[in-house]
Amino acid sequence: MTTLLDARAKFLSRIDSPPQGESARWIHLELGPIPMVIPNTASRKDTVRFHDLHHVLTGYKTDWAGEFEISAWEVASGCADKSFAWMMNLPGLVGGLCRWPRRTFRAFVRGLRSRNLYRERWGDALLAQSVEATRARLGLHRDGRHATFGEATRFLLWATLAWLWVLAPLALVTLAVVTVAVG
Repeated sequence: MTTLLDARAKFLSRIDSPPQGESARWIHLELGPIPMVIPNTASRKDTVRFHDLHHVLTGYKTDWAGEFEISAWEVASGCADKSFAWMMNLPGLVGGLCRWPRRTFRAFVRGLRSRNLYRERWGDALLAQSVEATRARLGLHRDGRHATFGEATRFLLWATLAWLWVLAPLALVTLAVVTVAVG
């Protein structure tokens, strides 16, 4: 039996990412060719440890396609009170729609048909659970093929919300620039 603790350790040892542990004040990311630095807030730390387990449980990779898939899956299965998850997953859903729309849609539908760990308490009891038992408990054996009309409708609603989340800041900046230029 492989525990979540063991599977997470194995996952973290093989992902192509510099070690940036929980004690780091800043996290270095690359958005394509654009390097970014974001603060390693308590909200981010709380979200990422569950997010990493979600990779283990769902099988979604850590390449761009996999990150977009897991964004769609987490949005659909619900990010609960994890504000950092919502903040990162909504743009991830948009990215997936732009580059891998079918995979993103299937991951979203799979998320509607399953649950995630965001509502659970982090700790030894969770990490001692087996990977297979947790997958079964969360309903991860369900795939995202053959969506119902209701599932497709929910996808369209969330996709619209995600686009608004991404475009709203751009619209506000544009409005400010135009106001200054005209005014």
